Amino acid sequence: MVIALLDLRDGDAATAGVALPRAALDVESALATVRPLVAEVRDGGVEALLQIGARLDGVRPPYLRVPAELLEQALDALDPGVRAALEESVRRARLVHADQRREEHTTRLSAGGTVTARWLPVDRVGLYVPGGRAVYPSSVVMNVVPAQVAGVPSLAIASPPQLEFGGLPHPAILAAAALLGVEEVYAVGGAQAIAMFAYGARDGDGTLVCRKADLVTGPGNIYVTAAKRLLKGLVGIDSEAGPTEIAVLADDTGDAAFIAADLISQAEHDVIAASVLVTTSEQLAREVVQELDRQVPATKHAERIREALSGQQSAVVLVGDLDAGLAVVNAYAAEHLEIHTRDAATVARRVRNAGAVFVGPYAPVSLGDYCAGSNHVLPTGGCACHSSGLSVQTFLRGVHLVEYDAPALREVAGHVIALSHAEDLPAHGAAVSVRFPGEDLQV
Repeated sequence: MVIALLDLRDGDAATAGVALPRAALDVESALATVRPLVAEVRDGGVEALLQIGARLDGVRPPYLRVPAELLEQALDALDPGVRAALEESVRRARLVHADQRREEHTTRLSAGGTVTARWLPVDRVGLYVPGGRAVYPSSVVMNVVPAQVAGVPSLAIASPPQLEFGGLPHPAILAAAALLGVEEVYAVGGAQAIAMFAYGARDGDGTLVCRKADLVTGPGNIYVTAAKRLLKGLVGIDSEAGPTEIAVLADDTGDAAFIAADLISQAEHDVIAASVLVTTSEQLAREVVQELDRQVPATKHAERIREALSGQQSAVVLVGDLDAGLAVVNAYAAEHLEIHTRDAATVARRVRNAGAVFVGPYAPVSLGDYCAGSNHVLPTGGCACHSSGLSVQTFLRGVHLVEYDAPALREVAGHVIALSHAEDLPAHGAAVSVRFPGEDLQV
């Protein structure tokens, strides 16, 4: 097994954490490919989307929108064990996300002046579910549940057409949509799906087949990310997702077999997935490498995992003490961070930058991927230092209701006028003084 070893025991841990390598992801270069695709969808609508499917996915979908009866058929045919697992995943996700709902609140500033904060769901959301090397019915759950809890009235899913399934998205995706009551599913993948949600899509006779969305959420490949960047503003986006990543912070109490398995599970996603161990124990580092050598050959996707673990984005990092380890992981700001230390719960509370923190030896990232109740759509590429994962809040807009009567406005009129003149915007002040003709409004 080839995985880089970085010894930071004599260096500046925080600076080194920032400098930990990540997989190269040149979104700007991908824009050159995405721009003509987006224009094609904008101008050509449904027929363009079908042609792009034939060209890029190797199959022309039989229809853009999957008929509702095929969604139900997919659910009926779903393996009972998988259905039970999805149902439990949905149940737990609903419980967690229900506690994220925001309540309306009114602040009284004077007898006649109030500001009320309202939280309103966006009207329509396009949910993207990838379908490359793997199939992700779990991503249907993670996108749909918070949107439904937020009260979004119109949800649509797009997922790539699959040659193996006659140009439809994977049956597990269709089944998950049906399980959640989503009836609008499109056989569209990649950048073209983001363009469809940004512009909407009409048939050749002008019939509207897919309405424009207000917001697009969900992870995807570099072309999906580039399309989000290109179309941001025309349509809202959740984030620009990069390669998935796991960091593990461990001391000498860490279980090497557990940690190696968790690093492998993340490397399984993609050859550019990142798996990073930060540890105070040289002995544990050696044991984890030995476990990687033992476990990787036994996995189904061994070749992909080896490439990910040997890539520049993966490493075993030695640090002098736990404080230095925390400095490294906080600077790295991983999408997923596991804590395998003494008093892991206390250590976890010292983490400031991570998409999600998994505490102790029995909370692996794969639990969060499926059944923890948390959301697995998380910030990548160090963005966890300023961004959050997908949540109910993603689908809500805060709107203030400002209600002032005449006495309440008069009370602050002088301040408004003073600030308007300070900013050389006297008409702002005049919009207040006109309401009180002949009155002295000086503070």
